Amino acid sequence: MANSINPKMKILYLMKILLEKTDENNQLTMSELISSLSAYGISAERKSIYTDLELLRQFGLDIIMVKSKSTGYAVASREFELPELKLLVDAVQSSQLITLKKSDELIKKLTSLASVHQAKQLKRQLLLADKPKSINESVYYNVDAIHNAINDGLKIEFKYFDYDLDKKRIHRRDGEFYVQTPVALCWNDDRYYLICYSNKREKLIHFRVDRMGEVAVSSDKADRYDKKKFNVNEHIKQVFGMYGGEVVRATLRFDNRLINTVIDRFGTEVTIRKRGEAFDINVYVSESPVFLSWIAQFGKEVEIIGPVSLRNRMIEFVNELCEIYKL
Repeated sequence: MANSINPKMKILYLMKILLEKTDENNQLTMSELISSLSAYGISAERKSIYTDLELLRQFGLDIIMVKSKSTGYAVASREFELPELKLLVDAVQSSQLITLKKSDELIKKLTSLASVHQAKQLKRQLLLADKPKSINESVYYNVDAIHNAINDGLKIEFKYFDYDLDKKRIHRRDGEFYVQTPVALCWNDDRYYLICYSNKREKLIHFRVDRMGEVAVSSDKADRYDKKKFNVNEHIKQVFGMYGGEVVRATLRFDNRLINTVIDRFGTEVTIRKRGEAFDINVYVSESPVFLSWIAQFGKEVEIIGPVSLRNRMIEFVNELCEIYKL
């Protein structure tokens, strides 16, 4: 077996062994390094390993030497530190965008960036409060295709669907392809949305990426539009919850105890006007059931001051609920 390995690959296998089996708390002695290389069919002498270790240090690998009862060698730091990997693993595991299968694949790849000892700490169960995972396996690749289309200035084509009661896809437009000019991807409420410019409707529109199928980059050039007139950042701020509905500038009054909620939802740049036990803000919102439901959850602690049209929509919304639940 020893003759099957090119001796010049010794330093590569040495780096592999160090990255996989060592970290700042776990070292390998010189004898263990020689034994590990032997398992790959590589024979090595101590002197040559000392030389290789120095070359790897010069290459940029953070190799330390730890002296105790015996001298050990280890990779002390990596591109991703353990706390960073834990954060990334938690993010992947909790993301509703990624399917369970794809989550497992990504986490496995992330754990490969740590030593075998550190990897044990990454195999942990994150409590997710029964958050559902995506069932659309292609989302991961849809995002990549969309980014490519945006970078190359091309249109994107796809089919758009809903689910029926049997969890089967029902394509809109009888399965006809949508052809749109992609502008940006937006992450909102644990969902990816594709924001497009519609030349036909002369406005920005959006689609849920997990409801897009057969996504491909079109050969058609993207439509040009006035980026000042069609400001993507303003569009994201205005379309509350990324659901349809007329956008209006609203005055909302909150109980002072809800200041954290307001900051979480509207950001630190929102202007606060203090009114004793309450405060007002002016923000763009969508006259949608999503927004009205969000307001309703706070009961008397939130009031829509204006415009009148939005107050009336709230009255209609509450009356509809009363009709359902009346005795």
